Amino acid sequence: MKIAVIIARVLLGFTFVFFGANLLHPFLPMPVPSGLAGQFMVVFFQSHWVTIVAAVQVIAGLLLLVNRYVPLALALLGPVIVNILTFHLLMNLEGIPPGAVATVLWFFLFYRYRANFAGLFVAKAE
Repeated sequence: MKIAVIIARVLLGFTFVFFGANLLHPFLPMPVPSGLAGQFMVVFFQSHWVTIVAAVQVIAGLLLLVNRYVPLALALLGPVIVNILTFHLLMNLEGIPPGAVATVLWFFLFYRYRANFAGLFVAKAE
């Protein structure tokens, strides 16, 4: 199980560092999708919202790669993954496989670090 956690952590970390860096300084060609997805991407880039999202991806990915503050990295990546899945489910379904893989890796790591999140699932604050 320990090796599986390391593999999942490194894969998820590398994925977000790589693609977050690509958003900050494009080195892979990314065609603009057609329709509403394309409009969304144009606004995402022209408003510079992408800079904040990419920075969060790179920082959280680096935390995973160096194995420091992993629960914080998971907390930062959770909303990013939700947005990735939402975008692909609602506007660009053919691009969903990488997001689905990231989701599986995230849930696997979340399960491993679930004790760090236990306080979030208390029905009543003390």
